[in-house]
Amino acid sequence: MNDTVKYLLDEPRIPKSWYNLMADLPSPPPPVLHPATHEPVGPDDLAPLFPMSLIAQEVATERAVEIPAPVREIYKLWRPTPLYRARRLEKALDTPARIYYKYEGASPAGSHKPNTAVAQAFYNKEAGVKRITTETGAGQWGSALAFAGALFGIEVQVFMVRVSWDQKPYRRAFMETYGARCVPSPSNETASGRAVLAKDAQHPGSLGIAISEAVEVAAGREDTKYALGSVLNHVLLHQTVIGQEALAQFEIADDYPDVIVGCTGGGSNFSGIVFPFLGIELRGGRKVRVVAIEPAACPSLTRGKYAYDYGDTAHLTPLAKMYTLGSAFTPPGFHAGGLRYHGMAPLVSHLKELALIEARAYHQTKCFDAGVQFARAEGILPAPEANHAVLGAIEEALKCKEEGVSRAILFNLCGHGHFDMQAYIDYFAGRLVDQNYDEGELAMALAGLPSVRAA
Repeated sequence: MNDTVKYLLDEPRIPKSWYNLMADLPSPPPPVLHPATHEPVGPDDLAPLFPMSLIAQEVATERAVEIPAPVREIYKLWRPTPLYRARRLEKALDTPARIYYKYEGASPAGSHKPNTAVAQAFYNKEAGVKRITTETGAGQWGSALAFAGALFGIEVQVFMVRVSWDQKPYRRAFMETYGARCVPSPSNETASGRAVLAKDAQHPGSLGIAISEAVEVAAGREDTKYALGSVLNHVLLHQTVIGQEALAQFEIADDYPDVIVGCTGGGSNFSGIVFPFLGIELRGGRKVRVVAIEPAACPSLTRGKYAYDYGDTAHLTPLAKMYTLGSAFTPPGFHAGGLRYHGMAPLVSHLKELALIEARAYHQTKCFDAGVQFARAEGILPAPEANHAVLGAIEEALKCKEEGVSRAILFNLCGHGHFDMQAYIDYFAGRLVDQNYDEGELAMALAGLPSVRAA
């Protein structure tokens, strides 16, 4: 078998529809609730933020949702992405495991995020939207939406978490190259941002705060909508092109994963690689063990509470039942900025409740150790977020070595680290340290969860 299992870049090999896991779940996740009434939200409640086409996808139950032709046409710029067999890493680990990785860094923005950014920009353009606001942590999502906005002629404003704004200046320049306006969050441009700065002028920011700012701006202008890069059902839906391609590529390779590993922050890249395989299992097909890897400094799945919570710090969003650290929780400023979110996607959280996935948490220095080992073996430098998945895959491969068994391990290399070199500079200089969250702050954030009747 060739070391690289790769599709030709032609249209028939790009999925014609997104896969909707909702169609195969044994039970649906709890409903999203209106923040004031605590009743299930309806389309009109979400209309100030999203076009109706995306709202329909948020509540869709059909298994296949057709990908519009203009979106598939743009996907052809980088899709299908390659599935690689990591033979050199296998040799370095001296493991009998068969390690595969799906490389989403092949996209123009360098990560998996354009899979949904292009789709969201398309539906907003169809709805006549002139302007989109959003948040970004490490900058992958902001870069992807800036790229998509340029393609469809939509103005994009990005609220970038301040700690990442300071750490990743090249990400800002990248977004600006596509025409986006990038603002450090918390900012003085919104009431929610000013409220945070009034308490702490040097606040490092969080995704929850940046979401509040982007939502506030979108809700206040009729020509503006909001776009989210993770967490919501329609975002996870768009990412399933990853797993669908991987399924077809494994067929070519005459193999099938026994274990799938993905890093988790809000849940989008994890869902993209995992959902199509879990769908097969839920329909009575082959089982697969699924492992979610998250940062120990922001461990929603392993340390959070499964409860209703707001998606943002200012409590402007609906309530979703998810594994959460509390919307007031501010994670330490570790380098995997895309994983610094207080909650996990409701669908991913529901899967953990159904015992269909497991979760582990790692500190960042160990993840960077793994990322450097991977780069020296396979030649691709992973993003700090992707390093979590790399470490999870390596640990699974070493377990195969200990047990003397050969398993196929698949992980999603969700982005490259070319804009994250300061993190690697800090790592090689010994300045990259493991950061722990404040237990007292976490306890206070969890104590402040909204009181919602049992659902």
